[in-house]
Amino acid sequence: MIVDWGHAWPTITAAFLASIVEFVEALTVVLAVGTVRGWAGALIGTGGALALLLAIVVVFGPALTRIPLDEVQLVVGALLLLFGMRWLRKAVLRAAGILALHDEDIAYAKETETLSRLARVRGHWDSVAIATAFKITMLEGLEVIFIVIAVGAGGVDLLVPASIGALAALVLVAAMGVVVHRPLSAVPENTLKFIVGILLSAFGTFWVGEGLGLGWPGQDWSILGLTLGFLLFALVGVRLCRREAALRTSVSY
Repeated sequence: MIVDWGHAWPTITAAFLASIVEFVEALTVVLAVGTVRGWAGALIGTGGALALLLAIVVVFGPALTRIPLDEVQLVVGALLLLFGMRWLRKAVLRAAGILALHDEDIAYAKETETLSRLARVRGHWDSVAIATAFKITMLEGLEVIFIVIAVGAGGVDLLVPASIGALAALVLVAAMGVVVHRPLSAVPENTLKFIVGILLSAFGTFWVGEGLGLGWPGQDWSILGLTLGFLLFALVGVRLCRREAALRTSVSY
């Protein structure tokens, strides 16, 4: 399998940024579990989920190569477009001040308070800690797998760059978690979600077009044009939402 690294950069970037968002959310909960319940249970739950995720990739990954490429691009592209637009909608509303910004410190505090209320268990087998860490790692990990498959839907040769982007995000977030031992509140998650929503929407549109047999001008480079188009769409949406919110506020007074 030969990878054209010159055209792989959009795939790596999209997978990297989207995976960072998911890994930060998972790490926030895992850190809360480790702090309140102990690191043994947190690490057992996280390790178990990662092992199961790896098994899923090993078992079902090769099956992707036997599915017709056009069908993969169309189905996954449509799902990716819906997924990206969902993220982008929330990011636009947050940027406009209509929805509250997501705060990892607040999420960490809530998770810590919830875990503190539950009875502690002596020894390493803390079912609450293990189950909580396993659940969040499994949930976010499945989303990362979906993202990798989606942004690499152009062919098996793009699954490698997408996997590299996701793996780089995992290493970076894990390293930051080991160093700081606290929620990664310094990571501008809302900005990341805004960017990722744009990228996923652009990739989704591109793969839907590919699946329908459309000939994109410039081939893979058209992803850049789609990205700029969704960016403009999002920025206009932020301004319109802010104006609408201001009008509602003035009318209420």
